[in-house]
Amino acid sequence: MTQWILVVGALFGALAVGTGAFGAHALQGVLDDRARGWYDTAVTYHAGHALAIVACGLAATFVSIHPNATGASTWLNASGICFVLGIIIFSGSLYTMAFTGVTRLGMITPIGGLFLIIAWLCLAVAATKIGN
Repeated sequence: MTQWILVVGALFGALAVGTGAFGAHALQGVLDDRARGWYDTAVTYHAGHALAIVACGLAATFVSIHPNATGASTWLNASGICFVLGIIIFSGSLYTMAFTGVTRLGMITPIGGLFLIIAWLCLAVAATKIGN
């Protein structure tokens, strides 16, 4: 059941490396400084939170065999889902702004940030369930 978290985290990680490399090479001189800032922020959050998704997956694997981790799996799944939504909304809106210049998309970026915060909080709750 928790395998999806590891798979998605790994795929998001690979995508982050690809988007980072694309930005460093193919977009050199294409994006203005403002758009480049949006793009770089998107890549940074994308890559960092891909690692967080992998951490959720590894923790979920651990708790599935740990007898005293009641409820941790549910919180880890919630965390993984929120990390995925956060990356899609936060980084996705910034990537789109960088390429299109449509700054109105910045209105949804904080929603993605909120999902990332919720994901970290779910991960913290999951940690309290381990060993209880």
